[in-house]
Amino acid sequence: MVSDRGGGHTGVTPRLSVVVPFYGVGEYLGDCLESIARQAWSDFEAILVDDGSPDDSAVVAKDFCARDARFRLIQQDNAGPGPARDAGIREATGEYLAFVDGDDLVSRYGFAALVRTLDRTGSDFAGGNARRFNNSFGVRPSWLHKQPFARVRHATHVTEFPDLVLDRMLWNKVYRRSFWTEYGYTFPPIRYEDYPVALKAHLDAVTVDTITQAVYYWRERESGESITQQKFQLGNIRDRVTSAGMVLDLVEDAVPVVRRRVHAHLAQIDVLTLVSAFGAVPADDEQALVDLSRELLDRLDADVLAATHRYDRIQHAALRSGDVELLRRLAVFRNSGGLRGGARAVPRPRRSRQLDYNYPGLGESAVPQALYKLRDQDLTLATSVREVGWVDGKLSVKGTAEIRHLETLGTSTLEVALAVDKTTYPLEVRRYNALDLHGDKTLVGFEVLLDQELLGQCTGTPAQFEVRMRSGRRERTGMLGGQGPGSPGWPPGAWIDELNWIQPGPGKYGWFSLRRLTDPCRLTAVEQTADELVLHGRASFDEPELYLSRPVVGGEEEVPLEIDGRDFTARVPIQDILAAANHDDPFGQRTTRVFRMRGPERQQRVLLWTASDSAVSRVVDDRVVTLTRSTGGYVNLHESPIRTTAVAAVVDGNQLTVRGAEGRDVTFSWRRYLADSDEHLDVECRRTLTADGWSATADVDALIPVTAVQVSVDPLAALADWILFATPPDGAAHAVQCEPFLCSRLPLAITHGTHALAVRPHAGTLHVEVR
Repeated sequence: MVSDRGGGHTGVTPRLSVVVPFYGVGEYLGDCLESIARQAWSDFEAILVDDGSPDDSAVVAKDFCARDARFRLIQQDNAGPGPARDAGIREATGEYLAFVDGDDLVSRYGFAALVRTLDRTGSDFAGGNARRFNNSFGVRPSWLHKQPFARVRHATHVTEFPDLVLDRMLWNKVYRRSFWTEYGYTFPPIRYEDYPVALKAHLDAVTVDTITQAVYYWRERESGESITQQKFQLGNIRDRVTSAGMVLDLVEDAVPVVRRRVHAHLAQIDVLTLVSAFGAVPADDEQALVDLSRELLDRLDADVLAATHRYDRIQHAALRSGDVELLRRLAVFRNSGGLRGGARAVPRPRRSRQLDYNYPGLGESAVPQALYKLRDQDLTLATSVREVGWVDGKLSVKGTAEIRHLETLGTSTLEVALAVDKTTYPLEVRRYNALDLHGDKTLVGFEVLLDQELLGQCTGTPAQFEVRMRSGRRERTGMLGGQGPGSPGWPPGAWIDELNWIQPGPGKYGWFSLRRLTDPCRLTAVEQTADELVLHGRASFDEPELYLSRPVVGGEEEVPLEIDGRDFTARVPIQDILAAANHDDPFGQRTTRVFRMRGPERQQRVLLWTASDSAVSRVVDDRVVTLTRSTGGYVNLHESPIRTTAVAAVVDGNQLTVRGAEGRDVTFSWRRYLADSDEHLDVECRRTLTADGWSATADVDALIPVTAVQVSVDPLAALADWILFATPPDGAAHAVQCEPFLCSRLPLAITHGTHALAVRPHAGTLHVEVR
């Protein structure tokens, strides 16, 4: 092993040691190390472990060490991520210990938040939330971390909060070094080395802390190069089974609630991965895969397996029967999205009232046919919100409603009512053909219009939409939910009279809701001077005060007001915002602030956007300050690098044009990535620059694949998903951002021959889906 202390160690013991193993991540390592260096918690050392990397990763690491004395490098022959972490731990000197993978990012305030909670509580370790990110789809929540870190918990334990068994990663935590040393944790020399160590730490700890703040950004590559995206390779599967076996050994004598939760998690994640692998492994590996899958399946509790999804149990039965051909068909069906719509029900022969799931293996002997039986309670109501807008002063809500697994016939009936407190108001429903869960155009689409008189019945308590559908002899009821991308996610609000504003959006349990805001604190207009953003608005109370706060990390500052009764003017100096730049998001490098108003009787309101329907931006050098709206319609102030941002999208015949305000020296193209590859296809756009900004135009027919054949069994899968990219002269292409006010006007539907296209936002980037 070779050690390189780079710029030299300071000689002062740091409070935090950060271990960064890396292998073949030269393209990303520099950004990873920069995110660590920019930490608000500066009292750290970073031990970089080169695990025999075959690319230029070590060159990047050495250069960084030469520039920052807090970083030092050790090098070893390739041994895997676990031994590389162990090597870094042996070199660590800090009171606390953290881990970062070389292709990921850490949030600016993550380490500070975790160390401070440990200082307060004395717990053995603390963990925080995570985000997934890549260039094409932006930043999204990590579903794996959603439950364990849904709320702040101080001094808890896995026996008190069993969802912590889902917390199977090392890198979203800070450990007390004395705790780590006491139990002598080491990593097994396999992939999936995290979970056995992470779970044992949860079991060994006296107490742990959880915070909701996103402390870690987990890269999701466009290709299948990373370990997690090579999960169907046999060697990878063998390591997964070994790791799962170690985890099962750990909980063999654990309290029942923890043991059962671990078994359920392995059934949901790891067994699912194994049976899905039959759709990808070579024929020569199939028997080995059968043996490995059975090895894990046989160790899991029967009652846990009996409670899994019906399709899981079909795959389990096929595995036990050893029917490799059926296992392959089941895997292909699942991997290709066949479960997305739940599969259309089919009548059982000679028993016309009994329905079966139309899954592979139906009518064959390898799997008990009782597993294909569709129960009446499985025929639930499925709803979605597709478009939200205002038409001649009325609120238009378009969506879909259907009973899962059944075809929606013309004889079906649909009722929608607005539920306000304990009163319901029936709505006139216009029905039309739309794409259902099975990819067919059936009578699932609907639109309701709510006039101002009806909207006036709304109160401060969110009002929801009750849906009742009858198809044949079956009737189902439920609340309207399932907001899609675009206007359902960024629904526009509007005044219904001089004092009352209606704001649509997600409510309790994700139901689509309406809120009436009476005399809200609001922004009414924005103007710019040479040095300032000037905000005009009206407060809900006398003697208002205005504050700018940071929702992610806390802290606030007062903004001076010029007051005329309840009307106010606030001046926000551009340079002050730039000077205080301290981004929360290590990927987008954006700092977000929100405005809050307070009154003399401790009233507090968030400032609602009721100004014009476009953002206000000011560019200074390579940064931009933007005043815009949030998903809930409130005022946000962002400071970020200049991002190529779309503010409008229109279609005229065969031409799709996207427009933006900043006309930087970039070229535009619609890009789609090929399956399981970093390779991509580009459709170049015709660029036009004007005094108002830029426009990028492409022919619609160029976005339809030449071989536009539906190859997926997922009936809702797009033939192509294009992302708008901007490429500057240095060639560093990036996805074009979708401005919130444009999000609120999307989706844009395009019909071209037999194909349907839709322009939609996804996690802040602009996409065109082709069907």
